[in-house]
Amino acid sequence: MQLLRAPAAAALVACASLSPAFAQTSPPAPEAAASAPPRPARPQRPAAKPDDAKAAEQLKRVEVYGRASDESMRRASTASKIIITREEIDRYGDSTLGEVIKRLPGVTTGGRPGRGGEIRMRGMGGGYTQILVNGERMPPGFSLDQLPPDQVERIEVLRAPTAEYGARAIAGTINIVLREALQKHDNDLRLQLSEERGKLRPNLGWTRNDKFGQTGAYNITLNATRNERIDDFNNTSTTHLLATGEDNTTVNHGRSNSANESLNLNARVQWREPGGDSFALQPFIVINRSSGNNAFDQTQSACSGDPASQIRCLNYDHADTESRNHSAMGRLHGQWQHRISDSTRLELRGALGRMDGHGHSHREERQDGVLFRSQDDTTDNRHDSWSMAAKLSHQMGNEHSLVGGLEAEGQDLDQTRVTLQNGHPLPALQDFGDNLSASTQRYAYYAQDEWSVGKQWGFYAGLRGETIATASSSAGNPVNNRSSVWTPLLHAVWKLGENSRDQVRASLTRSYRSPNLQDMIARPSINSQYACPDNAPCGANVINYADRMGNPDLKPEVARGLELAYENYLSLGGILSVNAFYRRIQDLIRVEPELETVSWASVPRWVARPRNIGDATTYGVELEAKFRLDQFLPGALPVNIRSNLSLFRSHVNQIPGPHNTLDQQPRGTANLGFDYRLRSLPLTLGGNLNYTPAYEIQQTELQLTDLDKKRVADAFALWTFSPTLALRVSAANLAPLDYFTGSVITTNTAVITSRSGGPSYTQWQMRLEMKL
Repeated sequence: MQLLRAPAAAALVACASLSPAFAQTSPPAPEAAASAPPRPARPQRPAAKPDDAKAAEQLKRVEVYGRASDESMRRASTASKIIITREEIDRYGDSTLGEVIKRLPGVTTGGRPGRGGEIRMRGMGGGYTQILVNGERMPPGFSLDQLPPDQVERIEVLRAPTAEYGARAIAGTINIVLREALQKHDNDLRLQLSEERGKLRPNLGWTRNDKFGQTGAYNITLNATRNERIDDFNNTSTTHLLATGEDNTTVNHGRSNSANESLNLNARVQWREPGGDSFALQPFIVINRSSGNNAFDQTQSACSGDPASQIRCLNYDHADTESRNHSAMGRLHGQWQHRISDSTRLELRGALGRMDGHGHSHREERQDGVLFRSQDDTTDNRHDSWSMAAKLSHQMGNEHSLVGGLEAEGQDLDQTRVTLQNGHPLPALQDFGDNLSASTQRYAYYAQDEWSVGKQWGFYAGLRGETIATASSSAGNPVNNRSSVWTPLLHAVWKLGENSRDQVRASLTRSYRSPNLQDMIARPSINSQYACPDNAPCGANVINYADRMGNPDLKPEVARGLELAYENYLSLGGILSVNAFYRRIQDLIRVEPELETVSWASVPRWVARPRNIGDATTYGVELEAKFRLDQFLPGALPVNIRSNLSLFRSHVNQIPGPHNTLDQQPRGTANLGFDYRLRSLPLTLGGNLNYTPAYEIQQTELQLTDLDKKRVADAFALWTFSPTLALRVSAANLAPLDYFTGSVITTNTAVITSRSGGPSYTQWQMRLEMKL
């Protein structure tokens, strides 16, 4: 079973759609001609004039382009895969990719409703989901929120890892495929204006696709945007001392204002030779500039002047923070494909990238209007990256498709951080220095075989090995970590009949999650709520205001996985599917606070750092239904329905129950969407409801965390004036809810209850789409 069968099938469908025209000009069969009655003679047409004959020869050129549907590509894949095409990406006019992907089965996002955030498959956060762009991992510091949906050709979601895409995907893989260069002419302009809380967000998008010469084509996509946001927040923390029964409640309430300007450029230049060879270059540029200010007031119900007390008096009642950041990222990707023979192909890829960033923040804390403390943090980063890959593919005559590959990538980080308190360096941090240099190298090698047995069975077997080496040089705490993981992978698909639309999938995999660079760098970050004096070591802090530090001894998490799925592809388009998964995770990483003796304090302080704590298990089921309503309800309107329901369960062995689940994993998520094109008007209407229930997580033996429910309702209307002009109006996060997170920390001396968050808001959007 070949992954390329779907595009081939689309080409056959496109040709078949032209067959009636050819049939009208074909001569009749001999039998039909013999049996047909004689037709009356028609008067002869006058002979064509020379000018008419010349005009007839100048036939108008018509170009027909066809693409495989998302269902056909999904059906043809041996490994479980979901495809999101341009039509689905554009449907709601989303401003971030996170808002697009959140509607997929089993996908949730972090942060407030309607704000995108970290993408999590199966509710598993913190790096369990592998994010790729054109099949490659992007450098740390890059966020999918920096990639406008206009620049994306399609989104591929793999529920189980494959040898070619990599096995750092315990929850799954999301591969973002950028715009491709096609042999056709396109010139699209998109003008967009969004509004939230009175703040306008203009956006301009331009895409041009054309060909040059006989074999060349190019695509350019440019996006420029400006975002402004206002957020209100309220944080409350109550400390109850078990020995005395005293209570102290600290309340923070304030507002943050932020502005962001970005310029994104993605281009692809491609040459295809008649012999099957091709060469492509793809530059990718992102420029960001942001600013923000944050102000809040702080009150306490009771406190103690004892520095060692857990309810000691805070030193300020008002704080202001201003920040300025800018960054620029450039990446050039090259790809060469060479046909060695009719059955053997070689592909070489390489990329170079650099990301520079500068950030500065200034914070002032005041008590009764008098400046108590100021802090300035300045950070400069330079992140260089490179990657190389080679893949050899060979199609055997017995339906086997063999692929082998080598990969190598490297990342180098140079960082300078300067922290000044009241204009002076912090003595507590002098042992760690201001400069940091770190590097990561990854080497991978894989082989896979994909084959079919008859017309009903397809199989995939792969083996991938990866070695990751991480090193950093910083004063006081150098890091040198090396790990290797082998991951065997098996996939199978069975069609219930040669012409059946039903099929069953199964996967048996081994995957892993490697600790990121920041988790391993042993460089402390001192909590500003319990800051250190100017010329003395730090004093004590409390567990809910812990310092943070990396752990150079982290080991990768390794998971064994099982997938079982049933899929039914509907005759009029659409799918009904059930997918069950299971993962057994070893060496689970979790951030835990512990009381430690540290060099920057004269007394032990609470320090939160990532640690390997033990084993965990997670399992669940994902239900999906995409169909047209009149397929099941005769006489109903042809409304397109997209719905999914996912249920998750997990258990961390070393943490007491009943809420000892994986970090950030809810018990489920649900999604229901529709769209309908009116017959009497060039108008398409649609809506979507996404829901994640509230849930609790036992983070550690001491801390229980709770998170509010999320309910996000979106709607859109698309008026198509002509094939070249359309207007889209949409609303995101209708009927917005407040969103809060909380925690209860229980130690042998106190119970600390905290809650933080604020309201979310509706975003209105108008977008004019033009084909020039």
